Amino acid sequence: MKPMKPTESQESTGSQESTGSQEPTESTESMGRPIRIAYSPCPNDTFVFDAWAHGRVPGAPPLDVTFADIDVTNGMAERGELDVLKVSYAVLPWVLEDYALLPCGGALGRGCGPLVLTAGGLTDPAALAGRTVAVPSERSTAYLLFRLWAAAEVPGGVGEVVVLPFDEIMPAVRDGRVDAGLVIHEARFTYQNYGLHRLADMGEHWENTTGLPIPLGAIVAKRSLGAETLRLLAESARTSVRMAWDDPEASRPYVREHAQEMDPAVTDQHIGLYVNEFTAQLGESGYAAVRGLLTRAAAEGLVPPLGPDALRFP
Repeated sequence: MKPMKPTESQESTGSQESTGSQEPTESTESMGRPIRIAYSPCPNDTFVFDAWAHGRVPGAPPLDVTFADIDVTNGMAERGELDVLKVSYAVLPWVLEDYALLPCGGALGRGCGPLVLTAGGLTDPAALAGRTVAVPSERSTAYLLFRLWAAAEVPGGVGEVVVLPFDEIMPAVRDGRVDAGLVIHEARFTYQNYGLHRLADMGEHWENTTGLPIPLGAIVAKRSLGAETLRLLAESARTSVRMAWDDPEASRPYVREHAQEMDPAVTDQHIGLYVNEFTAQLGESGYAAVRGLLTRAAAEGLVPPLGPDALRFP
């Protein structure tokens, strides 16, 4: 299956959250080193960054790539460790003082939300009350969507929340070590292989209650790099994904090398779902989804409130 490329009009639809000016403080030339970036080994990230990581994007700065799961990259962002990171949208309120949200390269969409899975004994969301649930991170967007869903659907709230690497969650549910699991990434396509059942779809709940796309993963870059470099990074990411759409076969070796789910059909499904028009440009509805998620979460006391210019991109 060839990943769907949005039309030119889709790529240019909408505006950035706002525009502004910021004097550059550290250009790529003055750094004299590659841009230090971390993203996951998941197919959507390797598809998006393949051309840039392999020096095929004209004018783009070279990359020094670290592969890490989202829980790790969230922590890196909170500690200010690298220049560019793929993080959960849920962590933005804690990192936007030092990092700027890039208007491209991330993961938003429709029909792509996290799932709550059980081994079959639980069929009513209300039955999760007091139960143990495994999640990939307490700072992940998946967990934030789960908390908003549980507030509406699980009277009294869930019981213990256990953080596990995302690839260990389905085995833990299958083996009865937890009552339910919140899953992301390609688990959406493979959970039936573990004999598991879908209890609820967090994205479906979000879309039904807001009408907005589901914000999942964001690309952030150090504000200290300066406005000129930030704009170059955004354009490099945008060009990289367009090149992947134009020639998806070129990225296939990089995707297969790092994919934790090696079935080519699953990796293609993964890319087709998570790489879309919002990856090339957040646009008005993308920014509305991000601000909507974080505003709702702040109202529930789950995250600090965003400032009016928090999502501003130079």
